Amino acid sequence: LLLHVDEIEELCSEFPSTKVILDHFGFCKGTEGEAWERLLGLARFPQVHVKLSAFFRVSDQDFPYEDTFEQVEQFVSTFGANRLMWGSDFPFVTEQCGYVNAAKVLQSAPISSDAREWIMGKTINELFSGAW
Repeated sequence: LLLHVDEIEELCSEFPSTKVILDHFGFCKGTEGEAWERLLGLARFPQVHVKLSAFFRVSDQDFPYEDTFEQVEQFVSTFGANRLMWGSDFPFVTEQCGYVNAAKVLQSAPISSDAREWIMGKTINELFSGAW
């Protein structure tokens, strides 16, 4: 993320109606350091969304990747669940926990059922309303 965050900020400022989706937790592992702080700072741009995908890539644990739950909680409190979306990282997830388990990760996360609903589908449906 640090490699491109300045450009992302510049583009968000210049093109405020352009939807931005950052994949794979913004490529941040854990909740420490400059990359994490800069990622959370992107929440000031209302067009920025984060995809909670490839949990296995940002976790040091096996399924259900509980060490990512602090990140999920901070994303919900900083961006709001309506700017977060789930993703599987298919086909790579099949060699990790499998697609079905990937879809179940957030069932264990300490977030509200409303937040979970947004992340698991409402956000993407609203973001691309009428696109399909």
